[in-house]
Amino acid sequence: MSTYRDFALPRALNATGGGSAPIGSRRAPALRTVGTRERRSHLTAPRVPTVGIDIGGTKVMAGVVDADGNILETIRTETPDKSKSPKVVEDTITELVLDLSDRHDVHAVGIGAAGWVDAERNRVLFAPHLSWRNEPLRDRLAGRLAVPVLVDNDANAAAWAEWRFGAGRGEDHLVMITLGTGIGGAILEDGQVKRGKFGVAGEFGHMQVVPGGHRCPCGNRGCWEQYSSGNALVREARELAAADSPVAYGIIEHVKGNIADITGPMITQLAREGDAMCIELLQDIGQWLGVGIANLAAALDPSCFVIGGGVSAADDLLIGPARDAFRRHLTGRGYRPEARIARAQLGPEAGMVGAADLARLVARRFRRANRRRLERYERFEKFVETTRRATQGPL
Repeated sequence: MSTYRDFALPRALNATGGGSAPIGSRRAPALRTVGTRERRSHLTAPRVPTVGIDIGGTKVMAGVVDADGNILETIRTETPDKSKSPKVVEDTITELVLDLSDRHDVHAVGIGAAGWVDAERNRVLFAPHLSWRNEPLRDRLAGRLAVPVLVDNDANAAAWAEWRFGAGRGEDHLVMITLGTGIGGAILEDGQVKRGKFGVAGEFGHMQVVPGGHRCPCGNRGCWEQYSSGNALVREARELAAADSPVAYGIIEHVKGNIADITGPMITQLAREGDAMCIELLQDIGQWLGVGIANLAAALDPSCFVIGGGVSAADDLLIGPARDAFRRHLTGRGYRPEARIARAQLGPEAGMVGAADLARLVARRFRRANRRRLERYERFEKFVETTRRATQGPL
């Protein structure tokens, strides 16, 4: 029986003293022992398996990850529509954790949420692609899961994973940019995620790059993610196909005229096969990416930019144009060191791996609290036995 099941299915101590309850059956006190402040170093975190959950605009992916970043098992499902209540997302997360806990010993759960998470890493303040509005996600899930829960922004989790196990290893100043449904971002300095005063630092995708430009789900116009993201790529391809542009005949034929079937992975595949329009669309997305990176370099001056997310699967079709545009638009170009631009190594699992690894930082305190409860329980059992012998005498 896994740790999760041991805690989630408690047996009450009966009134006659004939039964015994497993340690942790009083779930709420156990969870209250877990604070919101993470440990200062991952080096002292316990080497135990944890569950990471990555909640994106289109999918929820959960997996069991060991202390070295190895994925032991993954499962995934579609993200509930944003018109549905937050409880539907919480139900989905709970079901995934229950499923994994049947086969693995779960010590903690880390969640990378596609939204703005407050500084206490409890509430999701706003999620453009989900129904969360000031949602106390950690506390809600802690009330349902009998293990510690850590919540962070999904890009923060992905950046942590790349710094620990991927393309950012050895870097002391790293900026992560995740290209998916939108654009996420994160900043790491000296082994610490920089979340800002209110917890929402790194939301680079909502920098305004074109005043009065395309409307963004966040409510503003001209956000960076409207010009360099998976949504932007698909929108441009569908607009050309809907206009029956001659350059779009290849993709129109590929989807047999069903324009709604055009997807980002399809565009990448056709570009690799030499479709001129798809190559050009990826170059456009890459150029906008390079412009944004140059702006971030002027503001943050990191040593490395790591590009992740589903769109980064286009590799040099995207990152090559981004590097060219970065060099053209970099402030003081030719007279300053240039940051390295690297594709993420962990792929779409980065957010999940990072969330799981961050969760290990709170698992230690949970294990210590659990050990103290065990010691108290053993002392109580000895007291009961001593009292019984004193009362009844030797058998």
